[in-house]
Amino acid sequence: MTRWTWSRRSLMRASAASGLAAALAPKLAVAQTTVLRQRIALPYGVQMGDLAGDRAIIWTRANRPGRMMVEWATTESFADSHIVPGPAALEDTGFTAKLDLQGLPADQHVFCRVGCTDLGDVNVASEPVVARFRTPPATRRDIRFVWSGDTAGQGWGINPDFGGMRIYEAMRQVEPEFFIHSGDTIYADNPIEAEKEQPDGTLWKNIIIEEKAKVAETLDEFRMNYAYNLMDDNLRAFNAEVPMFAQWDDHEVTNNWYPTEILEDDRYKERSVALLAARGSRAFLEYMPVRPAGAGEVDRLYQRFGWGPSLEIFRIDKRSYRGPNTANDQPEMGPETALLGREQLDWLKRSLWNSDATWKVIASDMPLGLVVRDGETAFENGANGDGPPLGRELEFAELLTFIRDQDIKNVVWLTADVHYTAAHRYDPANAQYQAFKPFWEFVSGPLNAGTFGPNDLDNTFGPEVVFVKAPEEGQRNLPPSAGMQFFGQVDIDGETEVMTVTLKDLDGATLFTQELTPEA
Repeated sequence: MTRWTWSRRSLMRASAASGLAAALAPKLAVAQTTVLRQRIALPYGVQMGDLAGDRAIIWTRANRPGRMMVEWATTESFADSHIVPGPAALEDTGFTAKLDLQGLPADQHVFCRVGCTDLGDVNVASEPVVARFRTPPATRRDIRFVWSGDTAGQGWGINPDFGGMRIYEAMRQVEPEFFIHSGDTIYADNPIEAEKEQPDGTLWKNIIIEEKAKVAETLDEFRMNYAYNLMDDNLRAFNAEVPMFAQWDDHEVTNNWYPTEILEDDRYKERSVALLAARGSRAFLEYMPVRPAGAGEVDRLYQRFGWGPSLEIFRIDKRSYRGPNTANDQPEMGPETALLGREQLDWLKRSLWNSDATWKVIASDMPLGLVVRDGETAFENGANGDGPPLGRELEFAELLTFIRDQDIKNVVWLTADVHYTAAHRYDPANAQYQAFKPFWEFVSGPLNAGTFGPNDLDNTFGPEVVFVKAPEEGQRNLPPSAGMQFFGQVDIDGETEVMTVTLKDLDGATLFTQELTPEA
């Protein structure tokens, strides 16, 4: 087996960024004779994310204290490689480490070798994990990306007999430039048992770990929910080739949560959602390749990401700033009606107005016009049933009217959460509230979780179901083996800038296609 080493010349170049590199150069040479079983390991592979301009977040996790090192090049032979020392992977981050790799050339294929030197024995270095990605373009060209949500929920975990989380391999096969994970990246409130009965009476057999045998309450339990998903071969292979823009929704903490909630759930010893959410947020930020928005804003997820002149992604956060789940029928905006919250809503309006991109994609964890209930009398989503805007719908009425009044063109919503796939066209001619421009919303998911739906429509903003693929009436929580796992693919033509949205299934088969011609 080939031993991974950095050349002395490369390490000396990196010493300008860190004195560690020069110090490690002779020791890495000695490490070539280290017995393989003694090496520090990176059992969960590598992830890339939050690409922006010349920057990309590179992530890994060691099995014990280590110093992250990244070698990158624009050639697969690594003839032009650069060595960049990263942070230490220590106990306080669950041995995760992230490097904000900078100075990358535009529109280039970048090849990476990611490893760690063992802080307990600096003569020992890990085997490298190899990754590759393409940086955002500076000029117009063809673009392809995918999106979906809802990974390993409702007790459907990693089943080797099924081939693991096969939908991640189906997404990898279409060779996307990036992936929008639209939330429910884990199911911290859904334990995974060794076996789960399927509708036909056969057993679904999961890989299990101790920390997934109960709901997550401690920081380590939240962390291990992410680690569990990364045990899947398909997911690790996907992560090594496809950068991610990651959102969160409710199951990163617990079902339908809001910040001031006190749980009434006997599965939990800790009932404060504020405390659970703090631990869940910490684990998400540790395990997802996300970049802090800025100094003092390490927890802020809502950001914008340009992908050349044709596309900009607006990642929003409908979870962190919301008020309580209520009947959602307030006639005026206030603390109880918050979903995005005033600061984020103003940021989104301002960012859309300032965008020069042809297509403006709002990455939203939840759809706009589908009713999602929280119990008998409360609502989880903005939609609250037919009629004029009330409650949380008031934020979106303001946003949609702003888009119309400022003549902001080519806004498309990509969403997940409801565990089926659909295409919705919103038209003011069919709506109770009509002060907006027509737009499209596409829904996808789940990713190796139970399939549900379809949800009831809310006519406030006039959605029309152009396509839907969901279980038949009376069917709920269908397993991945039923085949109803879904992702969406978006292609933008470099010449015409026509956007083609394709909804696909577990095997990558096309279910529905919609072409959108950009408004000039």
